[in-house]
Amino acid sequence: MTESVPSLAELDRALREARSGIGAGELHGSLTGYLCAGGRAGSQEWLQALQLDDPGALPAQLAGRLYEDCRRQLDDPDFGFQPLLPDEDAPLAERAEALVAWCRGFLGGAGLAGLDARSLSDDADEILRDFAGIAGSQLDYADDEEDEAALAEVQEFVRIGVLLLQRELAGARAPRAKRLH
Repeated sequence: MTESVPSLAELDRALREARSGIGAGELHGSLTGYLCAGGRAGSQEWLQALQLDDPGALPAQLAGRLYEDCRRQLDDPDFGFQPLLPDEDAPLAERAEALVAWCRGFLGGAGLAGLDARSLSDDADEILRDFAGIAGSQLDYADDEEDEAALAEVQEFVRIGVLLLQRELAGARAPRAKRLH
């Protein structure tokens, strides 16, 4: 039987109780960036690899579930990956702030895994620069339909950007077949 995917609320609660100083979205972004960039730690060791102050503070079962779900989503051939962010019922400002933190986490996790941006295609490099722009911004959204649509568009850009980076970086790590002459 497969364990359930950790919810944003469940993960946020555990991180608050652990006094981790990081939110669920940023942690998920860190894990996603780490895995996309080829991070090799297993389902129980990844918190140490991300250099959290107290990696043991997050319950091992919850950390393992988050890792396995993220890995499964990134490997999904149907592009089922979704950043762990507040749902549409949350206030717009909260969702925008969570996306900024998620992108900040993604970049940090990718860096800790040793991502060499010089080896990326121009498209992948541009995606990372866009993520950095999002991570460094203070999105100021009012609660109107235009801002809702803009945030949804940015979230979808991030989702697709992650999938494109994952495919490119996984291809770069795949062993090449020897060429016979």
